[in-house]
Amino acid sequence: MASSQETYNKRDQEKKRLKKRLDKQQKVAERKANSQNSTGNMIAYVDEYGNITDTPPDPAKRRIIDAGSIEIGVPKREMVEVPSIRKGRVEFFNHSKGFGFIKEVDSQEKFFVHVNNVTQEIKEGDMVTFELERGFKGMSAVGVKKTS
Repeated sequence: MASSQETYNKRDQEKKRLKKRLDKQQKVAERKANSQNSTGNMIAYVDEYGNITDTPPDPAKRRIIDAGSIEIGVPKREMVEVPSIRKGRVEFFNHSKGFGFIKEVDSQEKFFVHVNNVTQEIKEGDMVTFELERGFKGMSAVGVKKTS
């Protein structure tokens, strides 16, 4: 007589599989039963002061806001007129290399100057007038003129 193909180990594994399936079905049923109650606890509201509360806002305190009046981004600045001609003193100038630096009288900032941007010959200590232009490494003085 032939013995059964099913061994103890196979029967035990099948029992475990069935038990897992039943446990899973029970958990799903419990979640479905409790899901109607749990979503009510998870709702949060924001009151008129921006605080999070669990009570819904009062419709009487509701305000209508025009969406077109909301500005998103950087606020526009008013154009401040900066004088185009500035005054300064030549702090350093190397004639052999053809460049130097001018220190502005008002702001005490130093600006690069190249010999090609000088209309009259200048030397260290001279008072000059100039305009600013953006260069490769920052602002540089152009149209430099010597003042008396």
